[in-house]
Amino acid sequence: MPLILKSDYKAPFWAPGGHLQTILPALFRKIIKPAFTRGKIDTPDGDILHADWLRNNNRKLAILNHGLEGNSSSGYILGMAKMLHENNFDVLAWNHRMCAGEINSAPKMYHSGNSEDLRVVINYILSEENYDDIYLAGFSMGGNITLKYLGEEGDNISSKIKRAVVFSVPVDLGASGIKLAKFSNKIYLNRFLKSLKAKVLQKQMQYPGIFTNLDKLTSINNFHDFDELFTAPLHGFQSAADYYEKSSSKQFLTSIKIPTLLVNAQNDPFLPAECFPFEEAEASKYVFLEAPKTGGHVGFFETSLKGIYWSEKRALQFITGN
Repeated sequence: MPLILKSDYKAPFWAPGGHLQTILPALFRKIIKPAFTRGKIDTPDGDILHADWLRNNNRKLAILNHGLEGNSSSGYILGMAKMLHENNFDVLAWNHRMCAGEINSAPKMYHSGNSEDLRVVINYILSEENYDDIYLAGFSMGGNITLKYLGEEGDNISSKIKRAVVFSVPVDLGASGIKLAKFSNKIYLNRFLKSLKAKVLQKQMQYPGIFTNLDKLTSINNFHDFDELFTAPLHGFQSAADYYEKSSSKQFLTSIKIPTLLVNAQNDPFLPAECFPFEEAEASKYVFLEAPKTGGHVGFFETSLKGIYWSEKRALQFITGN
């Protein structure tokens, strides 16, 4: 029964509430970007995934998976990469299609269940690199994709993949989308939609006629409608409901066969009750669910917005087994 009933994380008193704990690190955390080396990984459909490396010439690697409309330069990725690199891990922070600062060449973009591209990255590492131990870390959407991949692999997962840790994960995409549509979350929703709509227009210019509902784009004000008209048809789903059903990682949790830590803060403004899979964790020998009362969405800073965050220390603690 891998439920972690008592978390040692507590947000600082001067930042009360899930919204502040979400917004402050996103806006004000400053990290000097590590000296990444950019590489490219080919996909089966003729596209390219851009991947940023930090190497210690070690035999252990951490693969970092960013969140919706993030990239390898997002603060939470840089913080985790820096901390792990300083603790003798090689680090690979890969970018989803359309997230590396340039438009991708294939018709499809990315979505919240896109475990296929994570599989491409991992298979590349297994075939082209010489690592003994591989660890996975994911944030928000990247956490959902990581969990989905682990569940899909199940007993067939490579013996080199040892542990995984994920933070602030919408394991039920449909329920999370409904919560983000609430008035109190409009600031986040509108920011996501503005960025996603711009990418739809880029893709339409690249492939004229690829979208048949472009006239409805500007009026969309929630994830369901965006996914119904654009995400689902572009990526082979019958509808938004079909996309959520097949892409949500909650259903895959009991198939995970390596030690995996899922940390979701109880005051995360993105996550409804459906995203706290207590029953699934109780039924699993491998999925550890930790639900601190505070932390916001991909927050988890401690006494200040500077320095190493609790989430980074917690990830290191879990993946090293200490």
